[in-house]
Amino acid sequence: MKRPRRIKIVVGTRGSQLALTQTQLVVQGLQARWADLKFEVKVIKTRGDDSKTAIPDVRAGRKGLFTGEIERTLVTEDVDLAVHSAKDLPSNLAPGTEIAAVLPRAGAGDVLVATTPCDLNSLAMDGIVATGSVRRKHQLRWKRPDLEIVDLRGNVPTRLRKLATDQWHAIILAQAGLERLGLDPGRARIQFEESEFFTALLPSEVFVPAGGQGIIAVQIRLGDEQLREIVDAINDFDTRLALRAEREFLRLLGADCNQPVGVLAVIDGPIMKIRGQIFDLGATAPREDLVQGPSEDAEKLAAQLLERIRA
Repeated sequence: MKRPRRIKIVVGTRGSQLALTQTQLVVQGLQARWADLKFEVKVIKTRGDDSKTAIPDVRAGRKGLFTGEIERTLVTEDVDLAVHSAKDLPSNLAPGTEIAAVLPRAGAGDVLVATTPCDLNSLAMDGIVATGSVRRKHQLRWKRPDLEIVDLRGNVPTRLRKLATDQWHAIILAQAGLERLGLDPGRARIQFEESEFFTALLPSEVFVPAGGQGIIAVQIRLGDEQLREIVDAINDFDTRLALRAEREFLRLLGADCNQPVGVLAVIDGPIMKIRGQIFDLGATAPREDLVQGPSEDAEKLAAQLLERIRA
């Protein structure tokens, strides 16, 4: 395949350590395929990165808080492509843009990070757990109603530092974020700065993750055929199918990442399985279901899943 003529690509991203790490994965993948291309990484501050963003605003809906400004720089052609955590993207992208590629999915699950060795069942009675996710708060209350759940904001390092200094028993973080920062939750313990923490993967059938969790998405402007050809070299087909299904489920539901909703699509050869979980206002237990079918029917399966959950 002949590379389209392009000298430099400007990549837009958030400035957190995790966001920059994810952007480097994209850039390295592209450089491995297109060795003569030059890349410039442009850090863009989002509303979600601003500590002055009011908590009520965040609770009203987190989708777009970490992506809106980046999407705007893409639309105005200040950057050529944008790199996002897919779970942060609204179901409806900025007009004139598209997700052109995704990297292979990392671990999609959630991790209990605690100050003592434990899992969800053995965590101290009446313990204190911090999380900023409404979905995780509902899942925790469903299985451990005795726990005190407190709010938590900040990037991954900030959250780990808070766990080290506050009187909490544990926090919940995304598996992929820990892995990409070199903190392997599968080892049961992690060392961060001067602190040692203990990790336990949470069961995915209870802690159904946010749609797109663990996926790095590359967004470009519609009609930029040269760039689409360039980024297609790093696109993972199965991950893209899974993301299509999860985003369609959220789109049909009208959900954002601050609603208590989980959805996970898993592909095994020609078959896709999608699990969905929705917590209604005031409900302790979720409505949930699982469907499966041909992988290429991603959007159709998402619609079937929502129909079964609503039945």
